[in-house]
Amino acid sequence: MTQPAILLVEDNPDDAELTLLAFRNSHIANEIVVARDGAEALDLLFGSDPNAPEPPQLPAVVILDLNLPKVPGIDVLKRIRATPRTALLPVVVLTTSVEDNDVVGCYRNGCNAYVQKPVSFDEFLDAATQLGLFWLVLNVRPTA
Repeated sequence: MTQPAILLVEDNPDDAELTLLAFRNSHIANEIVVARDGAEALDLLFGSDPNAPEPPQLPAVVILDLNLPKVPGIDVLKRIRATPRTALLPVVVLTTSVEDNDVVGCYRNGCNAYVQKPVSFDEFLDAATQLGLFWLVLNVRPTA
């Protein structure tokens, strides 16, 4: 059985590339799927064909930006938590915002962690590396 992927939901190509670089440097073997907006993330999680024989495989963790085109990150989080199949899926918000309303809103809606994107290149790489290692190596996920 293959390892579940990481779903990175990030519209900024530079931030997406830095995160991918950090995961490669950490030797994380999981496939990393990048969704460039909230609608694409929902499609990857829930599928676009309601008549498909099987739903898409769930990722090991969702790394979610808040400021996304089409569907905001908070709405993606709400949909994940509102659906029994995805309700326990680990969701880490990785965003530039440190507004209290955003932090509180994300935790109220069930995020597992809220991380502000570091500004410096080295700090960003370090934060992404730590996120990947924690959620893929140390964290114990429910089996069902």
